[in-house]
Amino acid sequence: MGKTVTPDAIAIMRSNPSPDSSADVPEIVVQVLDLKSTGSRSRFMFTANDGKMKLKGILPSNVESDILSGSIQNLGLIRILDYTLNDIPNKSDKYLVVSKCEAVSPALEMEIKSDVVDPDSGILLKPKQENETSSDVKVGESGILLIPKQEDQVRTGGGVLLKSKQEMVAKSAAQIVHEQHRNMAPAARLAMTRRVHPLVSLNPYQGSWTIKVRVTSKGSMRTYRNARGEGCVFNVELTDEDGTQIQATMFNEAAKKFFDKLEMGKVYYISKGILKVANKQFKTVQNDYEMTLNENSEVEEASNEASFVPETKFNFVPIDMLGPYVSGKELVDIIGVVQSVSPTMSIRRKSNNEIVPKRDITIADETKKTVVVSLWNELATTVGQELLDSADQSPIVAIKSLKVGDFQGVSLSTLSKSIVKVNPETPEAKKLRSWFDSEGKASSMNSVGSGIMASSRNGSRSMYSDRVFLSHFTSNPSLGEDKPAFFSVRAYVSFIKPDQTMWYRACKTCNKKVTEAIGSGYWCEGCQKNDEGCSLRYIMVVKVSDPSGEAWLSTFNEEAEHIIGCPADELNQLKSQENEENPYQLKLKQATWVPHLFRVSVAQHEYMSEKRQRITVRGVAPVDFAAESRFLLEEIAKQKASQ
Repeated sequence: MGKTVTPDAIAIMRSNPSPDSSADVPEIVVQVLDLKSTGSRSRFMFTANDGKMKLKGILPSNVESDILSGSIQNLGLIRILDYTLNDIPNKSDKYLVVSKCEAVSPALEMEIKSDVVDPDSGILLKPKQENETSSDVKVGESGILLIPKQEDQVRTGGGVLLKSKQEMVAKSAAQIVHEQHRNMAPAARLAMTRRVHPLVSLNPYQGSWTIKVRVTSKGSMRTYRNARGEGCVFNVELTDEDGTQIQATMFNEAAKKFFDKLEMGKVYYISKGILKVANKQFKTVQNDYEMTLNENSEVEEASNEASFVPETKFNFVPIDMLGPYVSGKELVDIIGVVQSVSPTMSIRRKSNNEIVPKRDITIADETKKTVVVSLWNELATTVGQELLDSADQSPIVAIKSLKVGDFQGVSLSTLSKSIVKVNPETPEAKKLRSWFDSEGKASSMNSVGSGIMASSRNGSRSMYSDRVFLSHFTSNPSLGEDKPAFFSVRAYVSFIKPDQTMWYRACKTCNKKVTEAIGSGYWCEGCQKNDEGCSLRYIMVVKVSDPSGEAWLSTFNEEAEHIIGCPADELNQLKSQENEENPYQLKLKQATWVPHLFRVSVAQHEYMSEKRQRITVRGVAPVDFAAESRFLLEEIAKQKASQ
């Protein structure tokens, strides 16, 4: 007998919303639907289904490895060993909080639904499924699918074959088609039995799906180490025939399984992956979602179908427009004529003392600006050498996924996922070649970074430029949706939560977060080393007020020190002092109702699959009342001139 859900499992849990112990929990097996991340990788939301009823819930954090490995999947079965039902505010429904569970079955063919029985005839009716192709299947006018056995069949006047409830055979459409095509090759079977979904239609709430995509970017296998141990990971970018892209990530066993199988430029059918909302800060393709493939995911090469999927697509940024991308998270694509190529250099990495090859090339485009591109690792020794050999012919290069840095004003660097194409056969390359041969070769070129100072994290502008009121942010929730927007405000710190997480433990070398090491000391993931001590760095929120309203601002170490008036280590010492005066609370109180000039960035971020506005302090300065008065007089003069 196949594995299935416990009858009335949801009703059983509702009757006992808070068991005293796991021993009091009966056998409860439910189907997992709508599995998705909460935004934190360790917590996942889902909908529990017993065929009759559904209940929204959240899985425990310790099942993350089971989800990433594919043991727990969307449409799969889990056994709930311990749980609590919580009330939902302002609603009569409950929310299931699973504290302990185990996998029972991987993904089923479809969502489990209760059988529908005709009350008059006692006939078991099955809902009609798509792609039913069995010749034994008859469909009535009502759209009900009936699957009889070969003996003891009853024929109605309308020619519909019926059978008593006890002798009906429950067989899904997918099972019927699978039996018909089970001798086909894997890729052909996928093509015959599953409808191919375009990437643009995918979302985390879907059940089973199959996509046909080309691998248009493949990163190298990387190793990592964290509190849970060591592992490996690699990423690919997948493109379908409509040109839509999505990033897929594989960890550990899945990475080892698919690294050699997924080859650049080849086309594959892929199914049984997990989708979640993409991290907007780190996404490398234009897609709201990203995909994770585990060892249970299916990847089959699609033979003779490569021509149906487009090649790598570029979204070129002119060289003179690189300024806004400096030190940002967004990657860029660039095309240019090679002006010079340096010899290969050997660079020692600070993190692990590994020596890696590097080669710099200088390219120019129709804007008559040049920029230096650093090629790293294999690109420096392979493509870099090819460019050096043909430098006298001024080859054209198109490079995808470059990081924009602030070295010498503006500079570009390749990543493990970067793609370099020499003399590509594209309209942009032909246009650039025509320009260079006709006039560019004799034109005077200037570096795009000349005259540009290295930009800092605060978007370095005057505290008196882009001045707005707080209501400019609060009344415009979509502000910063495409890219961070920078403004200046004058406001008072009106409240600092004393019970919030005010700081984090940081590495003394790189300032990244550290964790307590086994035995003693602290482990830094960035430096890959243990240290006996650590420092505290601020990471907190403050409420600020101005004449238009209030807003919460996120602040980091340097800016928070200006606001609080002391380092985090010193404030921690005050917090540890227990006396009637409470110096910790007093210090926070002294920091309130003090006016400041803030340089802030406004951006959108995902939280619980919901977009929220985040206002981050990038710079703080005390109010210079003489300068402020001059600024206000200038604003008054502008107002009069415009009337």
